[in-house]
Amino acid sequence: MECLEAIFSRRSVRKFLKKDVDDETVRKLLEAGNAAPSAGNLQARDFVVVRDDETKLKLAVASLRQMFIAQAPVVIVVVANYPRSMKVYGERGKIYAEQDAAAAVQNILLAAHCMGLASVWVGAYDDEVVSEILGIPSYARPAAILPVGYPAEAPEARRRFNIDELTHLERW
Repeated sequence: MECLEAIFSRRSVRKFLKKDVDDETVRKLLEAGNAAPSAGNLQARDFVVVRDDETKLKLAVASLRQMFIAQAPVVIVVVANYPRSMKVYGERGKIYAEQDAAAAVQNILLAAHCMGLASVWVGAYDDEVVSEILGIPSYARPAAILPVGYPAEAPEARRRFNIDELTHLERW
């Protein structure tokens, strides 16, 4: 799949087939995530891979009861690792770690799509509860929850603003 085709055809999918995603495929998704750009090449993001049904259910409940999370064969939680970036950039490193995580999320979403998988970027959840469930240390923060699986739906493209409405030349 061509790069632009992947960007324009990717959709957020919330229904998955009951078909496993093998470890090699998950590893490739993680490698794609870590290939994303990062401030100072510090790669201030970590990944928690969840396959356990009970843990996925807890994550779904902590995510405003978005139960489709529990239905995915695998869930990847992308975590912003603040100290990894702050050791070079000080307090500003927190923002960079979040940007590093966001770039990794987008790479994972696109890689999943190119590999015949589907996902959705979940950002609505209780940070503290998710951190407790997954044992994420207090110096890091979950940046996104990505349920991943083979799609059981093919959502239509959603409306986008015309790019002319969003573009400012030289100044806002």
